[in-house]
Amino acid sequence: MIKKIFSYLIPIKIYQSKSSLSKSIEVTWANGELVLDSENANYSYGSLQRILRIGLKNIGFEKIAAMEHILVLGVAGGSVVKTLVDEIKFKGKITGVEIDSDIINVANKYFALNKIPQLDIVIEDAFEFVLKTKNKYDLIIIDIFQDTTMPNFLFETFFINRICFLLKSRGFILFNTMILNETQNIRNQKYVSEFYENQFKIRTIPRIEIHNELIVIEKLE
Repeated sequence: MIKKIFSYLIPIKIYQSKSSLSKSIEVTWANGELVLDSENANYSYGSLQRILRIGLKNIGFEKIAAMEHILVLGVAGGSVVKTLVDEIKFKGKITGVEIDSDIINVANKYFALNKIPQLDIVIEDAFEFVLKTKNKYDLIIIDIFQDTTMPNFLFETFFINRICFLLKSRGFILFNTMILNETQNIRNQKYVSEFYENQFKIRTIPRIEIHNELIVIEKLE
């Protein structure tokens, strides 16, 4: 409790480790809440939770609460899962895919991710998972980073087509991206401009927390 109180004055790190995929995994008390960070980015809770909450609100909390199955690609500490369950009161199934088992261990210990009964965690590369899954989803949340870097496959045509195929009619994709330079800005513009207009409605929510841009995609039929 003392650390929580003092964290309003200065961040207090309570855990630090590394994994085969992350140079640094840090759990810190900041402004009265626990957050999960990498070396240079917020992975869960804190700013990331605020960013994804804006995207979910854009889709509509009531609409999400009525859904049956949500896929989360990139779980980390699970802050978006907590938003779905605690704030939106989503009662359906959540499948979370995370490549780094060490991060899930930290999330279970410090954020009680394993106490959420409707959450099924799959330790696997997101690309491999979407190739194999036979399920269809009402909402697919894509939040995949290695520190501040996004894997190139997220923007490749094959992956985009597969994600769209896995989406139910009138379903949504919420894609969290980071723009740190003009090359990445052009990348996002290209991604949006080349989307299939007759099948999907696509919109962006730019410059959230300075560097993040959310892409919201709705399947029309």
